[in-house]
Amino acid sequence: MRVFYTDGSASPNPGPGGFAVIEHGKPAALGSEEGQTTNIRMEGYALIAAMKLAAGAPCKIHTDSEFWINVITKWAPGWEAKGWKKSGGPIKNLELVQEAYTLFNESHAELIWVRGHNNDEGNELADVWANKAREGERI
Repeated sequence: MRVFYTDGSASPNPGPGGFAVIEHGKPAALGSEEGQTTNIRMEGYALIAAMKLAAGAPCKIHTDSEFWINVITKWAPGWEAKGWKKSGGPIKNLELVQEAYTLFNESHAELIWVRGHNNDEGNELADVWANKAREGERI
Protein backbone atom coordinates (compact mmCIF):
# COMPACT_ATOMS: atom_id res chain seq x y z
CA MET A 1 0.00 0.00 0.00
CA ARG A 2 1.24 3.44 -0.87
CA VAL A 3 1.76 5.88 2.00
CA PHE A 4 1.88 9.62 1.44
CA TYR A 5 2.49 12.67 3.60
CA THR A 6 1.12 15.99 2.35
CA ASP A 7 1.45 19.62 3.30
CA GLY A 8 0.79 23.08 1.92
CA SER A 9 2.36 26.45 2.58
CA ALA A 10 1.68 30.11 1.89
CA SER A 11 3.86 32.88 3.26
CA PRO A 12 2.55 35.34 4.00
CA ASN A 13 -0.96 33.90 4.13
CA PRO A 14 -2.29 34.82 1.61
CA GLY A 15 0.80 35.04 -0.50
CA PRO A 16 3.02 32.83 -2.65
CA GLY A 17 2.30 29.19 -1.98
CA GLY A 18 3.50 25.66 -2.51
CA PHE A 19 2.51 22.10 -1.76
CA ALA A 20 4.30 18.79 -1.40
CA VAL A 21 3.53 15.08 -1.41
CA ILE A 22 6.15 12.84 0.21
CA GLU A 23 6.49 9.11 -0.47
CA HIS A 24 9.34 6.92 0.80
CA GLY A 25 10.98 9.97 2.38
CA LYS A 26 11.25 11.85 -0.92
CA PRO A 27 9.08 14.35 -2.77
CA ALA A 28 6.66 12.61 -5.14
CA ALA A 29 4.89 15.83 -6.18
CA LEU A 30 5.62 19.53 -5.73
CA GLY A 31 3.59 22.43 -7.03
CA SER A 32 2.02 25.82 -6.55
CA GLU A 33 -0.36 28.17 -8.27
CA GLU A 34 0.20 31.58 -9.81
CA GLY A 35 -0.26 34.70 -7.74
CA GLN A 36 -1.57 34.95 -4.23
CA THR A 37 -2.88 31.80 -2.56
CA THR A 38 -3.56 30.46 0.93
CA ASN A 39 -2.40 27.62 3.16
CA ILE A 40 -5.88 26.10 2.82
CA ARG A 41 -5.68 25.98 -0.98
CA MET A 42 -2.18 24.52 -0.92
CA GLU A 43 -3.24 21.81 1.57
CA GLY A 44 -6.11 20.93 -0.78
CA TYR A 45 -3.81 20.75 -3.80
CA ALA A 46 -1.48 18.44 -1.88
CA LEU A 47 -4.29 16.00 -1.06
CA ILE A 48 -5.51 16.08 -4.66
CA ALA A 49 -1.98 15.37 -5.92
CA ALA A 50 -1.61 12.40 -3.55
CA MET A 51 -4.91 10.88 -4.65
CA LYS A 52 -3.92 11.34 -8.30
CA LEU A 53 -0.58 9.63 -7.64
CA ALA A 54 -2.40 6.68 -6.05
CA ALA A 55 -4.54 6.37 -9.21
CA GLY A 56 -7.31 4.51 -7.40
CA ALA A 57 -5.02 2.05 -5.61
CA PRO A 58 -5.35 1.70 -1.84
CA CYS A 59 -3.29 4.32 -0.03
CA LYS A 60 -2.87 6.14 3.24
CA ILE A 61 -2.56 9.89 3.11
CA HIS A 62 -1.24 11.65 6.20
CA THR A 63 -2.09 15.34 6.51
CA ASP A 64 -2.00 17.93 9.25
CA SER A 65 -5.08 19.57 7.72
CA GLU A 66 -7.99 18.47 9.86
CA PHE A 67 -9.97 21.07 7.91
CA TRP A 68 -9.56 19.20 4.60
CA ILE A 69 -10.33 15.84 6.17
CA ASN A 70 -13.59 17.34 7.46
CA VAL A 71 -14.36 18.96 4.10
CA ILE A 72 -13.92 15.71 2.19
CA THR A 73 -15.44 13.24 4.64
CA LYS A 74 -18.07 15.24 6.55
CA TRP A 75 -19.18 18.44 4.85
CA ALA A 76 -18.93 17.84 1.09
CA PRO A 77 -21.59 15.08 1.02
CA GLY A 78 -24.17 17.52 2.42
CA TRP A 79 -23.03 20.36 0.19
CA GLU A 80 -23.32 18.11 -2.85
CA ALA A 81 -26.82 17.02 -1.81
CA LYS A 82 -27.82 20.71 -1.60
CA GLY A 83 -26.45 21.55 -5.05
CA TRP A 84 -23.05 22.67 -3.73
CA LYS A 85 -24.54 25.29 -1.46
CA LYS A 86 -24.28 25.86 2.28
CA SER A 87 -26.40 27.93 4.59
CA GLY A 88 -23.63 30.38 5.57
CA GLY A 89 -22.93 31.58 2.02
CA PRO A 90 -20.77 30.38 -0.85
CA ILE A 91 -18.38 27.48 -0.39
CA LYS A 92 -14.84 28.81 -0.51
CA ASN A 93 -12.44 27.06 -2.91
CA LEU A 94 -15.39 25.18 -4.42
CA GLU A 95 -13.41 23.91 -7.43
CA LEU A 96 -10.85 22.29 -5.12
CA VAL A 97 -13.54 20.91 -2.81
CA GLN A 98 -15.34 19.29 -5.73
CA GLU A 99 -12.16 17.85 -7.23
CA ALA A 100 -10.91 16.48 -3.90
CA TYR A 101 -14.32 15.02 -3.04
CA THR A 102 -14.69 13.35 -6.44
CA LEU A 103 -11.18 11.88 -6.29
CA PHE A 104 -11.74 10.65 -2.74
CA ASN A 105 -14.99 8.92 -3.73
CA GLU A 106 -13.26 7.24 -6.67
CA SER A 107 -10.28 6.21 -4.57
CA HIS A 108 -9.35 3.73 -1.89
CA ALA A 109 -7.64 6.44 0.13
CA GLU A 110 -7.58 6.57 3.90
CA LEU A 111 -7.09 10.10 5.21
CA ILE A 112 -5.08 10.22 8.43
CA TRP A 113 -4.69 13.34 10.54
CA VAL A 114 -1.30 14.01 12.12
CA ARG A 115 -0.47 16.89 14.42
CA GLY A 116 1.65 19.39 12.52
CA HIS A 117 5.13 20.33 13.72
CA ASN A 118 5.13 17.51 16.26
CA ASN A 119 8.23 15.52 15.22
CA ASP A 120 6.39 13.25 12.77
CA GLU A 121 9.16 12.63 10.24
CA GLY A 122 6.87 12.39 7.20
CA ASN A 123 4.93 15.49 8.16
CA GLU A 124 8.12 17.45 8.82
CA LEU A 125 9.48 16.47 5.39
CA ALA A 126 6.21 17.48 3.73
CA ASP A 127 6.45 20.87 5.46
CA VAL A 128 10.06 21.41 4.35
CA TRP A 129 9.26 20.50 0.75
CA ALA A 130 6.04 22.55 0.66
CA ASN A 131 8.14 25.57 1.61
CA LYS A 132 10.68 24.68 -1.08
CA ALA A 133 7.84 24.37 -3.60
CA ARG A 134 6.61 27.81 -2.53
CA GLU A 135 10.09 29.09 -3.41
CA GLY A 136 9.95 27.46 -6.87
CA GLU A 137 11.54 24.03 -6.32
CA ARG A 138 10.23 21.25 -8.59
CA ILE A 139 11.06 17.59 -9.11
